[in-house]
Amino acid sequence: MGGLFDIGSEVWSALGVSLVVAGRAVLFALPLAVLAAWLLARGRFPGRTALDALVHAPAVLPPVAVGFGLLLLFGVRGPIGAWLQQALGVRLVFTSQAASLAAGVMAFPLMVRSVRLSLEAADPGLEIAARSLGAATWDRLFSVTLPLALPGIAGAAVTGFAACLGEFGAVITFAGDVPGETRTLPIALYAALQTPGGEGEALRLALIALAIAIAALIAADLLDRRVRAWTGR
Repeated sequence: MGGLFDIGSEVWSALGVSLVVAGRAVLFALPLAVLAAWLLARGRFPGRTALDALVHAPAVLPPVAVGFGLLLLFGVRGPIGAWLQQALGVRLVFTSQAASLAAGVMAFPLMVRSVRLSLEAADPGLEIAARSLGAATWDRLFSVTLPLALPGIAGAAVTGFAACLGEFGAVITFAGDVPGETRTLPIALYAALQTPGGEGEALRLALIALAIAIAALIAADLLDRRVRAWTGR
């Protein structure tokens, strides 16, 4: 067993895969989270309660169940997966992109909640004033609403990234364990624990995950303070 800080290539590979998977997941999920939060915070329409439940379902479902649901939808025999493969030649399941999709779905409720709380805490009178001055819906969204929600958006990006780094159940169910492709830090940690004599590597992976989590939480707090100072909130 090597020293505690003797980090091998497999550990670096898992860390690199985790960063790519989490970064891609947040990049695609964050705009959708902002849209969903805006609809839930400002919208009044039939089916709003159902949309709210659907958005937050991954937070209360077992991650393995979410991964299995994605497998049913995006697998090679699933309705979306079969269409992607036949029409575009894209096979999503058991790829790095699949890992990002699974991680992004699991982190989505956290990101929506962060943005929604920021929107609900904003003064609605500013949007009313902008509307009275003739600003259209999209003008109000980009010139008033989104700047007011910026602290929540920044927090959603950081906390969503951290959540994606730590996702295990949905990722391994939908994307599998492919070294160098879908083997993220949590999956590598699990694999190390299943390997005789792998306790040392498991400990190194756990410490790396802990360090990243602490750094992400500190970054989220600092970013929130900086954005609030910048926006005067």
